[in-house]
Amino acid sequence: MHCFDNKAMMNEQVVSAQSEKQVMVVGIDDSEHSSYALKWTLDHFFPNPMFKLVLVHSRPSATSAVGLAGPVYAGAAEVLPIVDSDLRKIAARVVETAKQLCIKNSVNDVIAEVVEGDPRNVLCEAVEKHHASVLVVGSHGYGAIKRAVLGSVSDYCAHHAHCTVMIVKKPKTKH
Repeated sequence: MHCFDNKAMMNEQVVSAQSEKQVMVVGIDDSEHSSYALKWTLDHFFPNPMFKLVLVHSRPSATSAVGLAGPVYAGAAEVLPIVDSDLRKIAARVVETAKQLCIKNSVNDVIAEVVEGDPRNVLCEAVEKHHASVLVVGSHGYGAIKRAVLGSVSDYCAHHAHCTVMIVKKPKTKH
């Protein structure tokens, strides 16, 4: 009898593990390439009871945003709170737009996160945190020179994320 109970318990665990949803992380930002990648993913994979959707937006820090604009100057301390506020507003808008797109496509079970940091690291860390089986990123379509200078988020994730990485490219319009 005892042996039967253990076997029944193991069967319940197997069924429970099989019914758990796989996680799909989608990187979002305020670009049309990101919007296209999310829409494409929603059109092709959702609503699908197999996946749980996690949207991740990487937000730069105010100091890195001001540092990118030029050398740090004496008045930077007064500017940083304003820049930080603007970055928070942009992040909130990006997340809200993405959530609305999900709702429009009948996908209501969505987790959205805003994480401060470099998008390459933020997305790879989100894959680990959520034990994602798929990471979706849009491609900006940069040429070799821009990619070398700016660094490609999709290229980095394809080489460093510990899951399948799907890079969605927006088709070029023919004239």
